Amino acid sequence: MQEMTVTEEILEIASVYLKREVICTLIVPEKFNILAEMNLLLLNDGQEIENLQLKPTLKMLYEKQQITPTLVAAVHAGERIQEYGAAGIPDFKGRGSKAAAYTSFITQELVPKLQELIGMKTFGTIAIAGFSLGGLSALDIAWNNPDLFDKVGAFSGSFWWRSKDLGESYCDENDRIMHKIIRQKQHRPSLKFWFQTGTKDEIADRNKNHIIDSMDDTVDLIKTLENKGYSRPADMRYVEIINGKHNVETWAKAMPMFLRWAFCK
Repeated sequence: MQEMTVTEEILEIASVYLKREVICTLIVPEKFNILAEMNLLLLNDGQEIENLQLKPTLKMLYEKQQITPTLVAAVHAGERIQEYGAAGIPDFKGRGSKAAAYTSFITQELVPKLQELIGMKTFGTIAIAGFSLGGLSALDIAWNNPDLFDKVGAFSGSFWWRSKDLGESYCDENDRIMHKIIRQKQHRPSLKFWFQTGTKDEIADRNKNHIIDSMDDTVDLIKTLENKGYSRPADMRYVEIINGKHNVETWAKAMPMFLRWAFCK
């Protein structure tokens, strides 16, 4: 087993779109051929990388030669309840109002800056991933920018995100925002999807079918994608962790599976 070191540095970007200083932690394998192809992973909630055990996980996967060289840009969250969401479509409480600005930061500021830093005009596989509300954000960004992204991962994604509060007039079919966005797109973007839930993500069960909402909403989203022509396992992977919870400990356990799927050697 070849020993591998992963290095870490901080990148700060004064974002015009977000009107704030954005901090990103960059993680890169120390021993890689600069002439070789480099993948890119953008990660929401980048302030959690230590709790996610991301560096030791990457080191282990590199040493076992299970993934190809990948630059990780872990974006630290700002006003996450407003910056994460569906671009241009706030939820029923007005949350996610800055999601479009966050998308522009990712696509127009962060990626070009990373290309400049690494000295590469293009990357190999480009993926984006996130956790909870950050997972919703990752899917929305990838779905709306398929020319930039190849793969997307959502760990316990907040796919309950809705345009109407629960009540007599609420309807899953019409009011879950991400499901509706996917249904309404006329063409099928060339993307691949990775979803994870935990059987103890939550206790909410709004339709009283004895399946928690986190799992229901994710499975329904997968069905929506299947109706667009995507198939499993070719285009989608779904990981259900028994006793998994809505926390970084569970997501850390799932991370090696996601990284192998996204950047398999």
